[in-house]
Amino acid sequence: MKFAVIVFPGSNCDLDMYHAVKDALGEEADYVFHTETSLEGYDGVLLPGGFSYGDYLRCGAIAQFSPIMEEVKRFAAEGKTVLGICNGFQILVEAGLLPGVLHRNTGLKFMCRTVELKVENNETRFTSDYAAQETITIPIAHGEGNYYCDDATYAMLQTNRQIAFTYTDNPNGSRGDIAGITNKAGNVLGMMPHPERAVELLTGGTDGLKLFTSLVKQGAHHVKTTV
Repeated sequence: MKFAVIVFPGSNCDLDMYHAVKDALGEEADYVFHTETSLEGYDGVLLPGGFSYGDYLRCGAIAQFSPIMEEVKRFAAEGKTVLGICNGFQILVEAGLLPGVLHRNTGLKFMCRTVELKVENNETRFTSDYAAQETITIPIAHGEGNYYCDDATYAMLQTNRQIAFTYTDNPNGSRGDIAGITNKAGNVLGMMPHPERAVELLTGGTDGLKLFTSLVKQGAHHVKTTV
Protein backbone atom coordinates (compact mmCIF):
# COMPACT_ATOMS: atom_id res chain seq x y z
CA MET A 1 0.00 0.00 0.00
CA LYS A 2 0.98 3.59 -0.53
CA PHE A 3 0.13 6.09 2.22
CA ALA A 4 -0.22 9.85 2.27
CA VAL A 5 0.84 11.41 5.59
CA ILE A 6 -0.95 14.75 5.70
CA VAL A 7 1.14 17.62 7.11
CA PHE A 8 -0.59 20.70 8.53
CA PRO A 9 1.11 23.77 10.03
CA GLY A 10 1.74 22.56 13.58
CA SER A 11 1.76 18.81 12.90
CA ASN A 12 4.40 17.19 15.10
CA CYS A 13 3.69 13.47 14.82
CA ASP A 14 4.02 13.24 11.05
CA LEU A 15 7.52 11.77 11.32
CA ASP A 16 6.28 9.12 13.79
CA MET A 17 3.44 8.19 11.44
CA TYR A 18 5.77 8.05 8.45
CA HIS A 19 8.20 5.85 10.38
CA ALA A 20 5.45 3.45 11.47
CA VAL A 21 4.44 2.60 7.91
CA LYS A 22 7.66 3.25 5.99
CA ASP A 23 10.31 1.84 8.32
CA ALA A 24 8.45 -0.48 10.71
CA LEU A 25 6.27 -2.07 8.00
CA GLY A 26 8.20 -1.37 4.81
CA GLU A 27 5.23 0.21 3.01
CA GLU A 28 5.38 3.26 0.76
CA ALA A 29 4.66 6.65 2.30
CA ASP A 30 4.89 10.30 1.30
CA TYR A 31 4.37 13.57 3.14
CA VAL A 32 1.48 15.45 1.56
CA PHE A 33 1.08 19.10 2.55
CA HIS A 34 -2.21 20.70 3.52
CA THR A 35 -2.09 22.93 0.43
CA GLU A 36 -2.27 20.01 -2.00
CA THR A 37 -5.55 19.15 -3.73
CA SER A 38 -4.98 15.60 -4.96
CA LEU A 39 -4.52 12.19 -3.35
CA GLU A 40 -4.23 10.40 -6.67
CA GLY A 41 -2.16 7.22 -6.43
CA TYR A 42 -2.57 6.70 -2.67
CA ASP A 43 -4.31 3.77 -0.99
CA GLY A 44 -4.50 5.19 2.52
CA VAL A 45 -4.50 8.59 4.22
CA LEU A 46 -2.95 9.24 7.64
CA LEU A 47 -3.72 12.39 9.64
CA PRO A 48 -1.09 12.75 12.39
CA GLY A 49 -1.17 14.31 15.82
CA GLY A 50 0.12 17.73 16.76
CA PHE A 51 -1.32 21.21 17.01
CA SER A 52 -2.63 22.06 13.54
CA TYR A 53 -2.85 25.83 13.11
CA GLY A 54 -1.83 26.20 16.75
CA ASP A 55 -5.12 24.68 17.97
CA TYR A 56 -6.74 28.12 17.62
CA LEU A 57 -10.54 28.24 17.95
CA ARG A 58 -11.00 24.50 18.56
CA CYS A 59 -8.55 21.69 17.84
CA GLY A 60 -8.89 20.83 14.16
CA ALA A 61 -11.40 23.62 13.50
CA ILE A 62 -9.14 25.49 11.08
CA ALA A 63 -7.45 22.42 9.59
CA GLN A 64 -10.81 21.15 8.34
CA PHE A 65 -10.79 24.02 5.80
CA SER A 66 -7.37 23.17 4.37
CA PRO A 67 -7.45 22.47 0.60
CA ILE A 68 -6.44 18.82 1.09
CA MET A 69 -9.47 18.08 3.27
CA GLU A 70 -11.95 18.16 0.38
CA GLU A 71 -9.87 15.43 -1.19
CA VAL A 72 -9.75 13.50 2.10
CA LYS A 73 -13.55 13.63 2.21
CA ARG A 74 -13.76 12.33 -1.34
CA PHE A 75 -11.21 9.65 -0.51
CA ALA A 76 -13.26 8.49 2.49
CA ALA A 77 -16.52 8.57 0.53
CA GLU A 78 -14.97 6.12 -1.94
CA GLY A 79 -14.42 3.65 0.90
CA LYS A 80 -10.65 4.09 1.06
CA THR A 81 -8.71 3.92 4.33
CA VAL A 82 -8.40 7.05 6.48
CA LEU A 83 -6.73 7.07 9.91
CA GLY A 84 -6.63 10.11 12.20
CA ILE A 85 -4.65 10.00 15.44
CA CYS A 86 -4.98 12.58 18.25
CA ASN A 87 -5.17 15.92 16.39
CA GLY A 88 -6.01 13.84 13.31
CA PHE A 89 -9.05 12.48 15.18
CA GLN A 90 -10.04 16.03 16.12
CA ILE A 91 -9.77 17.09 12.47
CA LEU A 92 -11.92 14.16 11.30
CA VAL A 93 -14.61 15.11 13.81
CA GLU A 94 -14.51 18.79 12.82
CA ALA A 95 -14.70 17.81 9.14
CA GLY A 96 -17.80 15.69 9.77
CA LEU A 97 -16.14 12.41 8.82
CA LEU A 98 -16.75 11.07 12.33
CA PRO A 99 -19.54 11.93 14.79
CA GLY A 100 -19.22 13.68 18.13
CA VAL A 101 -16.88 16.32 19.53
CA LEU A 102 -13.67 16.42 21.57
CA HIS A 103 -13.58 18.62 24.69
CA ARG A 104 -10.89 19.57 27.18
CA ASN A 105 -9.83 16.76 29.49
CA THR A 106 -11.89 16.70 32.67
CA GLY A 107 -8.84 17.67 34.70
CA LEU A 108 -8.13 20.59 32.32
CA LYS A 109 -4.53 19.45 32.00
CA PHE A 110 -2.43 18.10 29.15
CA MET A 111 -1.76 14.38 29.72
CA CYS A 112 1.30 12.54 28.43
CA ARG A 113 1.68 8.92 29.58
CA THR A 114 0.86 5.35 28.60
CA VAL A 115 -2.63 3.96 29.14
CA GLU A 116 -4.37 0.63 28.74
CA LEU A 117 -6.92 0.20 25.98
CA LYS A 118 -9.39 -2.58 25.29
CA VAL A 119 -10.03 -3.66 21.72
CA GLU A 120 -13.82 -3.46 21.57
CA ASN A 121 -14.18 -4.51 17.95
CA ASN A 122 -11.49 -6.59 16.28
CA GLU A 123 -13.49 -6.98 13.08
CA THR A 124 -12.49 -3.67 11.47
CA ARG A 125 -9.80 -3.09 8.87
CA PHE A 126 -7.76 -1.38 11.63
CA THR A 127 -8.04 -4.02 14.37
CA SER A 128 -8.20 -7.45 12.72
CA ASP A 129 -4.77 -8.54 14.00
CA TYR A 130 -5.85 -7.98 17.61
CA ALA A 131 -7.79 -10.54 19.64
CA ALA A 132 -11.32 -9.71 20.73
CA GLN A 133 -11.24 -7.74 24.00
CA GLU A 134 -7.42 -7.71 23.93
CA THR A 135 -5.82 -5.23 26.35
CA ILE A 136 -2.99 -3.14 24.91
CA THR A 137 -0.72 -0.38 26.21
CA ILE A 138 -0.50 2.77 24.07
CA PRO A 139 0.80 6.31 24.80
CA ILE A 140 -1.47 9.33 25.01
CA ALA A 141 -0.50 13.00 24.66
CA HIS A 142 -3.46 15.37 24.57
CA GLY A 143 -5.25 18.18 26.32
CA GLU A 144 -8.55 17.89 24.45
CA GLY A 145 -9.25 14.17 24.30
CA ASN A 146 -12.57 14.08 26.13
CA TYR A 147 -14.90 12.52 23.54
CA TYR A 148 -18.57 13.46 23.76
CA CYS A 149 -21.69 12.67 21.76
CA ASP A 150 -25.42 12.83 22.45
CA ASP A 151 -27.50 9.81 23.50
CA ALA A 152 -28.71 9.02 19.99
CA THR A 153 -25.19 9.08 18.57
CA TYR A 154 -23.83 6.95 21.40
CA ALA A 155 -26.57 4.37 20.81
CA MET A 156 -25.72 4.39 17.11
CA LEU A 157 -22.02 3.84 17.84
CA GLN A 158 -22.90 0.85 20.02
CA THR A 159 -25.43 -0.65 17.61
CA ASN A 160 -23.12 -0.36 14.61
CA ARG A 161 -20.06 -1.53 16.58
CA GLN A 162 -18.25 1.68 15.70
CA ILE A 163 -16.42 1.83 19.05
CA ALA A 164 -13.03 0.35 18.22
CA PHE A 165 -11.11 1.09 21.44
CA THR A 166 -12.01 2.02 25.02
CA TYR A 167 -9.88 3.05 27.99
CA THR A 168 -9.70 0.56 30.85
CA ASP A 169 -9.11 3.50 33.22
CA ASN A 170 -10.58 6.60 31.60
CA PRO A 171 -7.96 9.41 31.74
CA ASN A 172 -9.90 12.27 30.19
CA GLY A 173 -13.65 11.83 30.85
CA SER A 174 -14.61 10.48 27.43
CA ARG A 175 -18.18 9.23 27.20
CA GLY A 176 -18.35 5.47 27.53
CA ASP A 177 -14.54 5.39 28.01
CA ILE A 178 -14.23 5.84 24.24
CA ALA A 179 -10.67 6.04 22.92
CA GLY A 180 -11.35 5.46 19.21
CA ILE A 181 -14.27 5.13 16.80
CA THR A 182 -14.89 4.33 13.16
CA ASN A 183 -17.41 5.71 10.75
CA LYS A 184 -20.42 3.53 9.91
CA ALA A 185 -18.75 2.19 6.77
CA GLY A 186 -15.70 1.17 8.81
CA ASN A 187 -13.07 2.74 6.55
CA VAL A 188 -12.35 5.80 8.74
CA LEU A 189 -10.85 5.48 12.24
CA GLY A 190 -10.14 8.28 14.69
CA MET A 191 -8.41 7.66 18.03
CA MET A 192 -6.73 9.81 20.67
CA PRO A 193 -3.93 7.41 21.78
CA HIS A 194 -0.80 7.15 19.62
CA PRO A 195 -0.24 3.63 18.20
CA GLU A 196 2.48 5.02 15.91
CA ARG A 197 4.55 5.60 19.08
CA ALA A 198 4.26 1.94 20.03
CA VAL A 199 5.72 0.05 17.06
CA GLU A 200 9.20 -0.73 18.43
CA LEU A 201 10.56 -2.18 21.65
CA LEU A 202 13.21 0.55 21.62
CA THR A 203 10.53 3.18 22.26
CA GLY A 204 8.66 1.24 24.91
CA GLY A 205 6.51 -1.41 23.27
CA THR A 206 4.93 -2.80 20.11
CA ASP A 207 1.24 -2.90 21.00
CA GLY A 208 0.46 -0.33 18.32
CA LEU A 209 2.06 -2.33 15.53
CA LYS A 210 -0.95 -4.61 15.04
CA LEU A 211 -3.08 -1.62 14.11
CA PHE A 212 -0.78 -0.89 11.19
CA THR A 213 -0.39 -4.53 10.15
CA SER A 214 -4.18 -4.83 10.24
CA LEU A 215 -4.52 -1.69 8.19
CA VAL A 216 -2.08 -2.95 5.54
CA LYS A 217 -3.63 -6.41 5.28
CA GLN A 218 -7.24 -5.29 5.23
CA GLY A 219 -6.54 -2.13 3.27
CA ALA A 220 -4.72 -4.09 0.56
CA HIS A 221 -7.72 -6.42 0.34
CA HIS A 222 -10.07 -3.48 -0.12
CA VAL A 223 -7.79 -1.93 -2.72
CA LYS A 224 -7.80 -5.16 -4.76
CA THR A 225 -11.54 -5.65 -4.54
CA THR A 226 -12.34 -2.09 -5.63
CA VAL A 227 -9.90 -1.82 -8.54
